[in-house]
Amino acid sequence: MTAATGIDAISVDLGEGVRAFFTTASGGVSPAPWAGPSGPGLNLGLNVSDDVVRVRENRARLGVVLDGAPVAFATQVHSDRVIPLGSRDRSRWSTEPAPESAGHGDALVTAEPGLGLGVLVADCVPVLLADPEAGVVGVAHAGRKGTAAGVALRALESMTERGARPDRVRAAVGPAVCGRCYEVPDELRDEVSAAVPSAFARTSWGTPALDLPAAVSAQLSGAGVAVTRVRRCTLEDETFFSHRRATARGTATGRQAGVVALA
Repeated sequence: MTAATGIDAISVDLGEGVRAFFTTASGGVSPAPWAGPSGPGLNLGLNVSDDVVRVRENRARLGVVLDGAPVAFATQVHSDRVIPLGSRDRSRWSTEPAPESAGHGDALVTAEPGLGLGVLVADCVPVLLADPEAGVVGVAHAGRKGTAAGVALRALESMTERGARPDRVRAAVGPAVCGRCYEVPDELRDEVSAAVPSAFARTSWGTPALDLPAAVSAQLSGAGVAVTRVRRCTLEDETFFSHRRATARGTATGRQAGVVALA
């Protein structure tokens, strides 16, 4: 989607009445080092030294895609904590200027129409979840710690408490650093793969690695959820922000997002 909003984003189908997409680095107002590959960047993170006014403008562009719905974000702390949001939160996030955080946690769930949920990433795995029949959606931020702790499964559990059924839930696992690139020490790979065996991987050059998108997909599939993967590596593909790539270059970078909302 680009024409109507200027945002460069990847739409995913999570069912009738659900809007879901993953942003890229392009389509906003942020200059380098938060820019996209060919112009101003859509940095959505408030904790990467970008100007707060620019970030709020970038976030406001998400609402255009959602027909004016606000998008809530959490302060992500690599946990398995789920934050449920409702009508009060929709009113709060509709105010100007928008609040900076829905609280400390790594998953958001709501049954409130017209309230977008956002998850910020720059190599970690963004997960979008929806049960259109029950009218419940969720997002999860699955980094190494969150994947091992089952943060996507905790989001699914919170959705089922609100009427969702795992066999009706659709999930989209978005762009993230892939198992060919996410090099880690042996002991770290052993620790995470002990909790989630499908995380075990090797880099393309033969060293220990973690495949977090595969791990999260396996967790959700094992719970009966239909999973779609966007198989693009944020480290290899400069269309996306990447913390690892920026660190190697000695610079800062922005945050893209996965967003879902009930229409």
